[in-house]
Amino acid sequence: MFRPGPLLLTLVGLLALVQSAGALELEDCRISAGPSFPGIKARCGKLSRHENPDDESSPLIELKVAVVPALNLKPAPDPVVPIAGGPGQGTVQFYAAYANAFEPLRKDHDILLVDQRGTGESARMDCPVDDELVEGLYSTDQTLEFTKECLASLPHDPRYFTTSIAVRDLDAVREALGYPTLNVYGISYGSRVAQHYARRYPATTRSVVLDGVVPPLLPLGPDIALESQRALDDIFARCSDDEACKEHFGDVATSFDELMLKLDEKPLKVRIANPVTGEFESVRFGHNEMAAALRLLAYSPGTVALIPLLITEAANGHIRPLVAQFQMTVSSLSEAISLGMHNAVMCTEDVPYYDQLAIDKDAIGATYMGLLQLDALQAICSVWPVGVIDDNLRTPLATDIPVLLLSGSADPITPPRYADMAARNLMKAWLLTGKNQGHGQIAVGCMPRIVEDFVAAASLDGVDTDCIKTSFVMPFFLDFAGPAP
Repeated sequence: MFRPGPLLLTLVGLLALVQSAGALELEDCRISAGPSFPGIKARCGKLSRHENPDDESSPLIELKVAVVPALNLKPAPDPVVPIAGGPGQGTVQFYAAYANAFEPLRKDHDILLVDQRGTGESARMDCPVDDELVEGLYSTDQTLEFTKECLASLPHDPRYFTTSIAVRDLDAVREALGYPTLNVYGISYGSRVAQHYARRYPATTRSVVLDGVVPPLLPLGPDIALESQRALDDIFARCSDDEACKEHFGDVATSFDELMLKLDEKPLKVRIANPVTGEFESVRFGHNEMAAALRLLAYSPGTVALIPLLITEAANGHIRPLVAQFQMTVSSLSEAISLGMHNAVMCTEDVPYYDQLAIDKDAIGATYMGLLQLDALQAICSVWPVGVIDDNLRTPLATDIPVLLLSGSADPITPPRYADMAARNLMKAWLLTGKNQGHGQIAVGCMPRIVEDFVAAASLDGVDTDCIKTSFVMPFFLDFAGPAP
């Protein structure tokens, strides 16, 4: 299954090589998706890098590096390199949460993990934040005040925590560990990083997998509310076409509109036990909180299955289940995302490139999310410094490197048309779309096996991909006991 090459080392031999050079020492460790999750055996270390790689007098930061060794004692020389999304999520934690999906790849390939600078355990650039800010629930004045406080509290200069520098870090890790080439997998924002790594280092990129594709030319932000509305409309249409769902919940779209009007007129105060901490809290729940809850629930088919039930229950006065989902999803997001790094990327690579004349504010304002998040991003970036950006970062990737692009037809933020845009200048590209699947395909159905075959051959020619047509999609929950049998 593995591709022979000029440098074929066992992990033991590789470690001996790099340790003798003193480049990057690895030692036994365990990584996990969080405190309550089981650990995964790995080899971990830290690589020192200058905050500004072009200035050797700038402060040093440390990058968290982990290698999960291949099961094969004579693995392929080129590891698989997952890159997390966000921007702001740590890769080590992301991988640990989805390790089973990468197990087929690990048969013949090491898994190389690098927390991107500013995330995870790599000079994390975070700010103390309550859950409301994560979804832009502050007023503009509150957002500006918090952003200034955040900037003042950061331990490092945010100008050097962008994609353009992150890819240089990744190649420095590759060189320190002696890997000749990499198989790069990027999800969501991580797909931008993967594309730029392949653009900047084509000679050391063997293959690329893009999952939930972000096209380089497209700045993230203006389309988020529009795509989220499209996804919600599709969920309502699916329920109407589903006999059991329609019978139980009727016209969910109408129930939703009526509920949003009520929350607009009078936000609720709900006393509820926080599902994360168990402590009773008084929660304000209005239009904006409802929008935040639905946007996050729409990411995965497993939580999409709850939406008609939660909306109908809330419309009938039983709103606590929806409030609890809001608390759980927003809390997990605020813990996973490093806000300083997130802002460093968005305010360098996205917001400055908004075409203000092309933004249809009337259309965005008519969505269930409205202009709230877009306005918040622009407010943040009005005071956040612009960082380092390569001149070609936003240029569509044009390469003969094999690229596999994965999409979900129900993805509320990176729809399949984004993959089509990214593939236009790729000479060796394969596009796969999962029907009624959400954001991120790596763990869906037979996709781990398909990705394994692609990486093994650096091609998808001759690989049977029909299995994705029958990938499981969670049926709609008819009550809180679950979907109908």
